[in-house]
Amino acid sequence: MTTNMTKKIGKWLLVFAGSTIVSLFWTWQIYLMAISDSKEMHWRKVIPYSLIFWYSWAIFLPVIVWLCRRFRIDRKQLKTNLVVHFLASFVFAFGHQVFMEVVVMLLDRNGSAPPFSLKLIPYILSDQLFTSDFIIYWLILFANHALEFYRRYRDGESRAAHLESQLAQAELRALKMQLQPHFLFNTLHAISALIHKDPEAADTMIARLSEMLRLTLHNVGHQEVLLKEELELLQKYLEIEESRFRDRLKVEMGVDPAALDAWVPNLILQPLVENAIRHGIAARSDAGHIEITCEREEGMLQIQIIDDGPGLPNGQAARIKEGVGLSNTRARLQQLYGEEYRFEMANGDKGGLRVSLAIPFHAGFNGVAPGSAL
Repeated sequence: MTTNMTKKIGKWLLVFAGSTIVSLFWTWQIYLMAISDSKEMHWRKVIPYSLIFWYSWAIFLPVIVWLCRRFRIDRKQLKTNLVVHFLASFVFAFGHQVFMEVVVMLLDRNGSAPPFSLKLIPYILSDQLFTSDFIIYWLILFANHALEFYRRYRDGESRAAHLESQLAQAELRALKMQLQPHFLFNTLHAISALIHKDPEAADTMIARLSEMLRLTLHNVGHQEVLLKEELELLQKYLEIEESRFRDRLKVEMGVDPAALDAWVPNLILQPLVENAIRHGIAARSDAGHIEITCEREEGMLQIQIIDDGPGLPNGQAARIKEGVGLSNTRARLQQLYGEEYRFEMANGDKGGLRVSLAIPFHAGFNGVAPGSAL
């Protein structure tokens, strides 16, 4: 027997066990009411009636749960879904009472109960049990929504914990990429070469390295930062790389001012640009060009990083073996935005590699990010 089948059987057993307890409690209430009214109570009829009453609701439960999920009571189509549930509760209550009238007829062996007929419909609609059935439907509806909200809350906690782990790894990897031995060696070598020839330039390069590390550590613990802050960090990184490559590296930025206050994943651009420099520029002997664009379009923040390097072999992105940076970027986007993002790599129209990133556009508010510090 599979695990899923075992879980389903366990759930059904739990439902019927709960129905049995409720039916016995209900029987006890009927007994107390009969005593208070000095009426005779026939256990042979009341107990089966109570069990059938609540077991039938247990059988209805999967259909009601399906209706709850199909016509969820939330802001989307609230009025329409409420009307659907009102009609469904009426149908369930009426159908259940018709069924119970048949049960009463079958349980009454003395023949005192009249046979079911259409004349009983007004009686059913005015009966107290019809109102009870109507209320039971809505209690099941709200209980299902409460359980669903609780499940989402627990999933959100689990997701937040996973995001925290992803963020910590991304920050450590970003620091690692920035502090790689060859990166420091090249930077320090360039500084040492400038100390005697151009002390002012060497001092500027040291300041850029220090400022970049400071900005990297400034947003530790934040899932998202403003695009303008992410671009500021990227600019410090590019200034260092431009000092290394001099005339061999040219970077052009086209940023829509309306997009500067959008939230983006922390440390998302620098690894992508470093990837473009490493594979598109570093291997060249002549000058290379990188174009970075950010714009708002149809509720999305569109980011493109295009280099004029060799691009993809035969234009097939599937052959790329994603390293730590790219795979981590894709995983963080999936965690932050679910299916509401796009991350693609393809050859550019004029050659080279084009990395396209699209995420939901969320503007800044009160200086607090939607997914800020955990």
